[in-house]
Amino acid sequence: MKGLPARSMHPLLQLLLLVGLAIAGVSLASFLALVGAQVLFGVSATDFGTLTTNPGRHAQGWAALTLFQGLSLAGIGAGALVLPLVLRQPVGRYFAPRRLGAGWWPLAAGLLILCLVPALSAVVAWNAGAHFPGALHGFEQWARASEDQAAELTKFLTNFTSPGRLLAGLLAIAVVPAVAEELVFRGVVQPNLQRWFGSRHLGIWLTAATFSAVHMQFFGFVPRFVLGLVLGYLYEWSGNILVSMAAHFTQNAFQLVLLYLAQGRHLPATFDPDANQTLPWPTVLLSAALSIGLLYWLHQRMTAHAAPATDTLAAPAAPPQP
Repeated sequence: MKGLPARSMHPLLQLLLLVGLAIAGVSLASFLALVGAQVLFGVSATDFGTLTTNPGRHAQGWAALTLFQGLSLAGIGAGALVLPLVLRQPVGRYFAPRRLGAGWWPLAAGLLILCLVPALSAVVAWNAGAHFPGALHGFEQWARASEDQAAELTKFLTNFTSPGRLLAGLLAIAVVPAVAEELVFRGVVQPNLQRWFGSRHLGIWLTAATFSAVHMQFFGFVPRFVLGLVLGYLYEWSGNILVSMAAHFTQNAFQLVLLYLAQGRHLPATFDPDANQTLPWPTVLLSAALSIGLLYWLHQRMTAHAAPATDTLAAPAAPPQP
């Protein structure tokens, strides 16, 4: 498509096109995962129907489900990557309107996430114990049952009995989601919502809410929404998708490594990484203070390197200038 003019498309149409491309991508990837599971692990397509409810029924169930998880999310990310090609825009500039101002930005974004973890523990504990109004009691019971079932599947996928399993888990549950979800939400959804509503901040907040909602975990909505805000502002300030990807990967990988260490009894027996408990309040408050300070510092450094308007993504997909 080199040499062809960029197509102008309304943000809503871009979002609808993204949905279509993501569905096509995940459909193709899921088919490849089913074929791969059959060829590599002897897990047939019919076996998959029961693996999600009884994952331990097949000797190679863990490998098959991990393959399916990784490829499915990769398919969604691939759909997002195709969008700029349809719009006849350079893929690199669509997702990274600005070059990295410094090579340490992704590392600093990862450090921010690590600082934020203790503070988020208080939000996680509060949200996990939240209750819906009486009129929605039936919905609450359904939501908790659904999340309990999903938690069992997650527990199975994060049962790392060997370093090899941990590496496979890091690839399928940390790297691929960080890349695919950032391409979709921060790379496509956020700038298009910003253009549509004419507000950078509203676009970030709506994207964070959508990012949290699509995970279908009602009793984890708020902490994931907060994480979405952090990722959104990191992308907004840096203008480069690698920064939010690094932060997202750090969040995922840190949880997986903690689980692996706990399962190998390398952590105190009293420590349970799956528990929805608030860490000691001095730790929570220190974490919050450090995170706010680091956010402010990153905002100052990243926006100081903001490129001029002529270096931002041109024409239809670029968010409006403030």
